[in-house]
Order: sequence, then structure tokens, then C-alpha cells
Amino acid sequence: MVNRDIIRKSLSTCLRDTSGLNLPGRKVGKVRDIYDLGDRILLITTDRQSAFDRVLASIPFKGQVLNQVSAFWFGITEDIVPNHVISIPDPNATLALKCEVYPVEFIVRDYLTGSTSTSAWTLYSNGSRNICGNELPEGMVKNQKFPEPIITPTTKSEEHDESITPDEIVSRGLMTAREWDRASEIVMKLFKRGIETAASHGLILVDTKYELGRNESGDIILIDEIHTPDSSRYWISDSYEERYRSGLEPENIDKEFLRLWFRNNCDPYNDEVLPQAPDDLIIELSSRYIQLYETITGNDFHPEFDPLERLKINLRGIQD
Repeated sequence: MVNRDIIRKSLSTCLRDTSGLNLPGRKVGKVRDIYDLGDRILLITTDRQSAFDRVLASIPFKGQVLNQVSAFWFGITEDIVPNHVISIPDPNATLALKCEVYPVEFIVRDYLTGSTSTSAWTLYSNGSRNICGNELPEGMVKNQKFPEPIITPTTKSEEHDESITPDEIVSRGLMTAREWDRASEIVMKLFKRGIETAASHGLILVDTKYELGRNESGDIILIDEIHTPDSSRYWISDSYEERYRSGLEPENIDKEFLRLWFRNNCDPYNDEVLPQAPDDLIIELSSRYIQLYETITGNDFHPEFDPLERLKINLRGIQD
């Protein structure tokens, strides 16, 4: 585990902006900067932390963790579905195939939980019993496991994701019925692999987000990221049952506690200016991200410093 003093010293050198790379076709997302290189794209995962459809803070080494965790998962799920990875030229970067992206995010959930406006628990606690086409029984409580995992898709938006049903996805022309059936089969297999792998390391994969695209041959491929602490919720399995029975929140090693801090200190959806997250909170989140990387991959995390200068060196000739 990386010493917290190292994380603290890196608070001022987070990778927030990659415009200094002077690469073409730059598009800035909440977390990733994407460069269009013709038939390929370059995804650079920054240290920006997003939730509630906005950027909340910058977390040391977060981009490196996300990119390297995704690389691990892409590698062990290739037998389920091809992915977009061509190479990993830098700890923060992935060179990927360009494809036609489905405008849908495939959220798979195994527990009734969450704190955002589209989370299953928020919808359920506000009275919804049909969530994205999934009929849920009365009397469920927060953090309870579903009988079987469910898919709760959302529209893919730069502004605000909205829940949507499979029937609406087809009727709006976002996917054909055949594409939806194939995509839902793929994401459930990916989630099963994620649950099994996480369980072997003492973790519960609670829920996650997948993004899919279609390549030149018309085949569905996995894109963006997979099973990262940004796109997924992880709990510690050993303590879950006891804490659940006691009405306590599960121990987690994802970004949920940062979401909760902002929910307790402001209105993150409506306040124009948000409070600055305390350094200790940011350091704790960085430590949790690193912990997840080491737990899932079984590898020691080696922090890479001066990410922008390193990227300039590692990405020389990337346009060739």
C-alpha cells in the first residue's frame, strides 16, 4: 500500500488537464480526455473525480488506478466479449479502436442501494416499484440483495443520465430489439465474472456500469472502462452480513463515501458552487482506490509521478 504521505505530497500534481499534450481532436469528459486519431481514439484517464453529473475534486493517482484496473478486467473478460483496447501506452492512457457507441449505459445491480437520483434505492425509497422494467417487491430495505441481478439502463448523456426501460430503448431507436437482447446477455455474463472474481478477493461487486459499441463488422464490443471504483460499487464481504443486520452501511472501497460527504454538506445537484472536499477525505479516497487495485489484481501499486510530463514522453509518435 502506498504511504499516505506520498499521496498528500501529490495533491498539487494531480492530472486535471491534458491540453498541454497538443494532440488533435480533443473532447473533454467528466473524467476522461478523448483524442480522435482517425480510426483510433486515445483515452486519457485524469484524476478528476465526478459524481452527481459534475466534477467534485481531483484525487491523486486515481486516473492511473482506473486505467490499470480496466486493463486488468479487459484482459480477463476477452473470452466473453471483444473490447476496444489496442494498447496501454501509459499508466493513464489507453489507445483504442473507434466504434459506434450505443447511447445507453448498462447498469447492473445486485443490491438495493445508492445515493444518486438514478440509484435503485433512491427510486425505491421514493415509491417506485418498477425500476427500468424490473418489478421489485414491497418491504425491501437499503443494501438488501436482489434475488437475481437486474439491469437498470440509463441514457448516455454529458449532462444528466436518465433511467430508461428496454422497451423505450427499442422504441426510441437507440438499439434494435436484437441488439438489446445480445447486449443484455453480454453484460450479465460480465457481471457474473466480476462477482466471482471479486468474491475470490474478499469483495462484493455490488453494481457497475458497462458501455458498449459496435465495430466496423457490426459486432458488439466492450468500451470505456470496466469494474473500476468509479463505475462500480465494492463492499467488504466479511463484514457485510453483520453490518446489514445491524442497519449499518457496508464497508466500502469505492467513491460512495465521497458522494455522501457532498450530500451531507451541500445540494450537489443544484448548488452552483460546491464546498471543497477536505484533504483528508481526498487522501482517504486515493488510498481506497489503490487498495482496490492491489486487492483485485494481486499486484503492488507503483505510483507514477508528474503524469503530464510522463504522458508527453510516452505518447510521442502516437499519431503515426
